[in-house]
Amino acid sequence: MTSVDPLPDRPAPDNPSGKLVLLRHGETEWSKTGKHTGLTDIPLTEHGEELARGAGALVSGYDFVLTLSSPLQRARRTAELAGLRADIDPLLVEWDYGGYEGRTTREIRAELGYNWTAFTHGVIRGETPGETVEEVAARASRVLTRVMPALAEGDVALIAHGHYLRILTAVFLRLAPRFGAMITLDAGSVSVLGFYREQPAILAWNHGPELPKVPSES
Repeated sequence: MTSVDPLPDRPAPDNPSGKLVLLRHGETEWSKTGKHTGLTDIPLTEHGEELARGAGALVSGYDFVLTLSSPLQRARRTAELAGLRADIDPLLVEWDYGGYEGRTTREIRAELGYNWTAFTHGVIRGETPGETVEEVAARASRVLTRVMPALAEGDVALIAHGHYLRILTAVFLRLAPRFGAMITLDAGSVSVLGFYREQPAILAWNHGPELPKVPSES
């Protein structure tokens, strides 16, 4: 099922009790070699499928009230292998890298002659228009506005992409989108956001084999 970007009928209450679980898709050939993979729709590697199954084991104890996936096959397949039945949200697609799609950071830096990063310097127009980090953050904000009421009812899972989920995390924490440059997400990883002492918080980040315990209020 594909969503049409529904926003809630009413805003979410403060500090909903549910947890927002983020799954980055498993490995692809491009992510394996460090190529910027935005809207190019490529499959998981065999190892990527193993990582997706492992992510499923990590979240098997959750009873999600809402599960959303990027429409790109690497995310949809990750959701499937993780045992999650996800609705599709087009706003969960990865950053549109424009003219830097399919290129590595090393290649781009060699061409430009300085230590380029997408977060600091942005991307250029290519076969697609490309996006600014703020435009990605705007998409993430709409997703969060949609899911916050669901968090008042229970836990929510988002299956998406590395840079996108890092930016979404910055928005959730009420920080500038470029904070996403300070954190990393591995392929097939699971992270958990929520509220701790009434403040938005990272409860677990970039975990593989097992999630740490969420801190209590005491």
